[in-house]
Amino acid sequence: MFIGIGMATLRQLEYFVAVAERGHFGRAASAMNVSQPALSHQLRALETGLGVTLIERGTRNAELTPIGRELIDHARSVLREMSDLNQKAARAADRPLGRIRFGVTPTLGPYLMPRVIEVLHRENPELRLFIKEDIPALQIAQLIDGQLDMMLCPLPVPDALLHVEPLFRESLHLVAPPDHRLAQELSIRKSDLSGTTFLTLDHRHHYHRQVSEIAERVGAKVLGDYEGTSLDSLRQMVGSGVGLAVLPELYIRSEAGGTDMVRQLQVDGMDEYRSIAAIWRRGAAFEETFFMLAELARSQASMLLGFVDKGYP
Repeated sequence: MFIGIGMATLRQLEYFVAVAERGHFGRAASAMNVSQPALSHQLRALETGLGVTLIERGTRNAELTPIGRELIDHARSVLREMSDLNQKAARAADRPLGRIRFGVTPTLGPYLMPRVIEVLHRENPELRLFIKEDIPALQIAQLIDGQLDMMLCPLPVPDALLHVEPLFRESLHLVAPPDHRLAQELSIRKSDLSGTTFLTLDHRHHYHRQVSEIAERVGAKVLGDYEGTSLDSLRQMVGSGVGLAVLPELYIRSEAGGTDMVRQLQVDGMDEYRSIAAIWRRGAAFEETFFMLAELARSQASMLLGFVDKGYP
């Protein structure tokens, strides 16, 4: 049976349980540190609100009525849940806990988040990330709508409703098939890239826009009739001779990625990078937790890269 919130206060439920457990109004009042008339008054109010009689009166001991016996477990359950809520809130004030809906771009998540999760679970075992990988533009809309709590993605992020916490800069590296003519050169100029073909991902990715800009600056073209679905697919297509690709350093350094089947090119004067930031809604209730997660992502990126370049944009 449901106990309506408007019908019963927590204090009244505490008095009800106290009388049920002690079988006596006087002993229950003493245990609750109130006068017996005050306790009796509150129990009468509870019964009036519920529209039932919970306790038999007029006998030496306070006995529960049939409906009282049915409701007592519900009352205890409500009090336990409220106690749990208060304890969790108290713990949260001391250390983060709960569920965070966390978005991340697939060109970053698999190569950074395993380290973040490992440290987070060790230091804050009651804080859990529900991680979703998707195109940043889509996740920004989900963040604004409240479907996500926080996300990591490349800059820029054009939205005044969001807090943007810059974290680090990640180098981008050009790779080619091992038998490509440029892979045999010791010194490569930007002009040598003119006319080459760059591979990229779905045009909705920030990565696609950045690769297109790099290709335009060096006179290369972007393969338009086929877009890769992941960094792995790009590396594999490069290895098969389809074209060149730009790979982020965290991917190259990761166990999942690397440079097998491709050759990294050293192009004179070519210093490309992307800036990564943590993002959440301005004024979010758990902003302190989000700052902690952002710093954790920054520190783990620093360990993986050997340093963190905080220069921006």
